[in-house]
Amino acid sequence: MKWEHYAVKEGKTLRYGYTTGTCAAAAASVAAEMSLSRKPVNLVRIKTPKGIVLELEPEEATFLLHGARAAVRKDAGDDPDITDGLLIFVTAELTADTGIILCGGEGVGTVTKPGLSSPVGGPAINKTPRRMITEAVQAVMNKYDYRGGMKVTVSIPGGAELAKKTFNPKLGIEGGLSVLGTTGIVDPMSEQALVDTIHVEMDSRRAAGDRHVLAFFGNYGVDFSRKEWGITAENRITCSNYVGELLDYAAYCGFEDILLIGHAGKLLKLAQGIMNTHSRYADGRTTFLAMEAMFAGADRKIGRAIYESVTTDVAVDILKRENLLEAVMDKALKKIAYYMDDRVHGALKTEAIIFSNTYGVLGMTAGAENLLVFHGNGRERL
Repeated sequence: MKWEHYAVKEGKTLRYGYTTGTCAAAAASVAAEMSLSRKPVNLVRIKTPKGIVLELEPEEATFLLHGARAAVRKDAGDDPDITDGLLIFVTAELTADTGIILCGGEGVGTVTKPGLSSPVGGPAINKTPRRMITEAVQAVMNKYDYRGGMKVTVSIPGGAELAKKTFNPKLGIEGGLSVLGTTGIVDPMSEQALVDTIHVEMDSRRAAGDRHVLAFFGNYGVDFSRKEWGITAENRITCSNYVGELLDYAAYCGFEDILLIGHAGKLLKLAQGIMNTHSRYADGRTTFLAMEAMFAGADRKIGRAIYESVTTDVAVDILKRENLLEAVMDKALKKIAYYMDDRVHGALKTEAIIFSNTYGVLGMTAGAENLLVFHGNGRERL
């Protein structure tokens, strides 16, 4: 039975889905029910943390000698989720002990580094799904007045291979996927999911003892830093478009400083106080460059040419040709420094480096050069 619920985003009708945590809780409920009743279960009701009650059909539900096994298929709706369509299995086994023991089986990762919501050595089942699973199983145990114990094992066949395409290896989660979901519902094209990923990465780095954040918008900055300074950036944080959330969480975690390295196409938005750099929210890059060029002495014709540039690289080419690049970048960097510091209210040192694919480093904020020393052998190669 497919749960149908829709949202309209950017003019498109998109279907919601449900998380691996919801699937695991539903499968756990079915497996526990079959273990104690010894009767098949064809439908399970599960209440998500969001308050939405789902009715889901289990698949491959089978009885075992001292328990049962059931699966619920992940439905990510219209969200591009790598786990969409996977079967989330849960095995429930009656034990002579008391209480519920939650384990990770095939395809569920093992946590090897501190700082995540699951303890080191335990299965990568996040806090909310863990609670959902245990509450679902406990409700069944209460229903049958069962006072014994139950071992509950979550497994995701194929999860080990898929996990190689996720952030898990970088976060120190080995051998499989994570069981995730804070609301139980998958919001299609969810920005929150990306922000949550940034937070998880930063939690991991802080728990590992890091005090300095090296951040990039994406692979362009990583590749540039590797070629320019030989920085491998293994412990980098990738913020995508979410500069504001990156800065907020860096302050919350108590990092000492942050160095953000980015292409002019992204960082020039930050020079205007734009903290989400996705094009659907704001742009103004060539507007800013044209305005600052004219303040620096460019005539109206040059200003218009910069304003009408189709890319920032084209605009930079004009600025360089007119001997205005240094003056304009100086103003841009001062604005970037101001808005970054203003966002964190001085809680940590914030610096940035702006580059162009054509012209290389266009400039650095006042303390950026000093921070490179914390992120590899950059200082020696400046």
